[in-house]
Amino acid sequence: MTYIPQKQMQNLEKLISPGKVIVIYGPRRAGKTTMVTKFIEKVPSGKEKVLLVNGDDIIVRQYMESQSIQKLKDFIGDHTLFIIDEAQYIGNIGINLKLIVDHIPTLKVIATGSSSFNLAEGIGEPLTGRKYTLVLYPLAQLEISQIEKSHETVANLDARLIYGSYPEVVTMNDNRKREAYLREMVSAYLFKDILQLEGIRHSEKLSRLLQLLAFQIGKEVSFNELGKGLGMSKNTVEKYLDLLEKVFVIFRRTGFSRNLRKEVTKNHRFYFYDNGIRNALIGNFNPVQIRNDTGELWENYIVVERLKYNDYTQCTCNPYFWRTYDKKEIDLVEERKGRLFGYEIKWKESEKQAPRDWVTAYPEAEFKVIHQQNYRNFIL
Repeated sequence: MTYIPQKQMQNLEKLISPGKVIVIYGPRRAGKTTMVTKFIEKVPSGKEKVLLVNGDDIIVRQYMESQSIQKLKDFIGDHTLFIIDEAQYIGNIGINLKLIVDHIPTLKVIATGSSSFNLAEGIGEPLTGRKYTLVLYPLAQLEISQIEKSHETVANLDARLIYGSYPEVVTMNDNRKREAYLREMVSAYLFKDILQLEGIRHSEKLSRLLQLLAFQIGKEVSFNELGKGLGMSKNTVEKYLDLLEKVFVIFRRTGFSRNLRKEVTKNHRFYFYDNGIRNALIGNFNPVQIRNDTGELWENYIVVERLKYNDYTQCTCNPYFWRTYDKKEIDLVEERKGRLFGYEIKWKESEKQAPRDWVTAYPEAEFKVIHQQNYRNFIL
């Protein structure tokens, strides 16, 4: 498979240092193992002695769950770079990594995980001040453009909207293979961490919940209505949504408000990290030209590509949507360094003006419509 250089590699190379743990989160099949393998290949010969292990290995877990300084030292030996793939399967991973960095201060450590919840809860407090966190998403257009000319990006836009940006999907040239790959992802991998680590027995309700969300992109979601539609309590819906966020299937945006009583702030909008997964869940890989959800696909694509861009370029930014109770709205609002930027996302080129309430409430804010003719500057 063609390797597309990953932007987080640059951040990994900047941050790696003795006495610190680099934690790399991200969805399955997004390329975490590939990135650490490529990182090892880039290490000059003889400069580091590398130990790469997998948290799925029972022997590795016996040592890494021990909380014994001597056992941990014996396991790591004289290695100078220690990498744990699939670290979410190791119990008390945070405490053991704290013991390692405290007692082997010359060691560089990388831990990767396909789900953030076990890893985050296990690592957070013990490693306070001892870790850096990187999130690896399905490929960003920012990365794909390294191997793609601008006219190819335009030509491939429909494929990005339909099949998404997982590395293997991007490098495939056959749409039937892409569909088969995405269906397999949904059936075999999408809920694996939730089912294994949270003890939820059945994935049917998770699938049905995501299918409902797939038809509500760009709209506020009511937990009560989702619960009624699925025969679940509101609390169960909230729990499932939280888990689906933690395994990088969906993410939420909240409403922005600073001034107006009539601004909607309590509701949430949900987006998918990958359009291909969204389309696989609803079983729709039809071409853009004959779909009735092109606007939703476009909004999801732009919102997630902008998220990747801001994260990978380490831009400090708070993202929201904006809406009033009388249905004036802006799809994406970014707060950067105290300034506001509003973006309306339209599939067709548009001269739409900012809503009057927005201009009145935030006269210093900028406003722009993002469409097919100008989107590349926005995400590249």
